[in-house]
Amino acid sequence: MTTITHRELRNNSAEILRRVEAGETLQVTNNGTPAAVIGPADGATLDDLISQGHARPARADAATLDRLRGRLSGRTPSAKTTSEMVEDVRGRW
Repeated sequence: MTTITHRELRNNSAEILRRVEAGETLQVTNNGTPAAVIGPADGATLDDLISQGHARPARADAATLDRLRGRLSGRTPSAKTTSEMVEDVRGRW
């Protein structure tokens, strides 16, 4: 397992996430002490949560979020769609 520093993770996060996505597991140190291990997601996490009753499957496709707008009583509708807001909060990789 390759070891990287917290600073390296912070400064090169996009490259490190590409490495992890490609299957590499990395140990992250903070001041020389191991703090975390980052590895690829197994992809079954949501399915596991659903099967355990801790989550439920989506009722509709994510594309339906485009139809939702800020329509609360007494508020001005948002200029952004819900999909745009979700994408903005999640960031771009």
